[in-house]
Amino acid sequence: MADQRRTPGSQTSLREANRGRIVDAVKKHGGLTQVELAGATGLSPATVSNIVKELSESGILTTAKSMRSGRRAQYVTLAHASGLVCGIHFAQRHLRVALADTGMTVLSEHEMPLARDHRSDNEIRRVGMLIADMLDSVSAERDELLAVGVAVAAPMDAASGMIARPGILRGWEGVKVAESVERALRVPVFVDNGANLSALAEHRLGALRGHGDAMFLEVSDGIGAGILVAGRGYRGASGSAGEFGHTVIMENGPLCRCGNLGCLEAIAGGDAIVESLKPRYSGLKLGDVIVRAMAGDDVCIRAIADAGAHIGVAAANVASMFDPARLVIGGHLARAGELLLGPIRQVVDRSLATRLSPAPEIVAGQLGARAALMGSIGLAVDQLSTFPATATGTPDLRVALG
Repeated sequence: MADQRRTPGSQTSLREANRGRIVDAVKKHGGLTQVELAGATGLSPATVSNIVKELSESGILTTAKSMRSGRRAQYVTLAHASGLVCGIHFAQRHLRVALADTGMTVLSEHEMPLARDHRSDNEIRRVGMLIADMLDSVSAERDELLAVGVAVAAPMDAASGMIARPGILRGWEGVKVAESVERALRVPVFVDNGANLSALAEHRLGALRGHGDAMFLEVSDGIGAGILVAGRGYRGASGSAGEFGHTVIMENGPLCRCGNLGCLEAIAGGDAIVESLKPRYSGLKLGDVIVRAMAGDDVCIRAIADAGAHIGVAAANVASMFDPARLVIGGHLARAGELLLGPIRQVVDRSLATRLSPAPEIVAGQLGARAALMGSIGLAVDQLSTFPATATGTPDLRVALG
């Protein structure tokens, strides 16, 4: 009969797993009483009490006396003695906000839809209220918030601090983004283009780790890019480099929201895909197209493949210019996986087949829809000069930002 006794290390492994379950539950909910933790994790109250005590002594958790249903309770949150930062991502259709410690551990996170032509002042006010609630949820005071990073789904002009091209994010035109958010939140604010911050987050945490010369392609309702050269974000003379979606690939093609004709985004962006399917399907959103394609709908598969082929043409042109080792595809449309990546890869490989050097590797991002949000957190952390070093020596976001 096989020996069923546990090995000496198994109890340690079990305890580590239980510690992880407790920390994950606190992170997910922002804070819980020990009784609530027991319910959320399935652990016994005694086990929860012992582990919470250990983690509090080691500075990972913090506890405070609280009242629940007229009874005293120990309220447990993540420790944040070194202060907190906030990351904000204003996309075309979504707002994401996250509160994190200076080690980039996310303590609280919210996501909500935005109207297509949302106004900056309304959304900044909403963010202010959200952050107040999030601070309260982790039992933090307002003065513990040290910096805010903001990712905006539009190219930014470094000199003015405003969106560099009209028509991209209409409700934000003429707005000095950092100044406006800083006035509302009364804390230092730092702003960059969402694709740039996605590239830097993937470089630090995801699919671009170890690749100094690379590019991140954001393919959602619109299309953008973040470029890394020698491990540093490349922004060009005015700060608005990476307008991948507004490279013209079809002379006298369809009108783009930027005002030009034949831009890649107007042909292969999410809005363009949905528009092309209207004669066949009405009322679809981009997410619906992806779901239908993955379920085998030939029409939706072809629409995504055609978009991938167009993106591949533009990507091959960019690859010819600066020879990246890897192209990472992110954004909403990247959820289609190989239905999108396959056609991009085919066109890039074919276009660059005559070069002596190999074509860049083309892979999906690892951070998903949270890439720009994590990049905005990293941007805030790096301004505090507290971003932790890595064992591999990968440049931190402060270095990558130059």
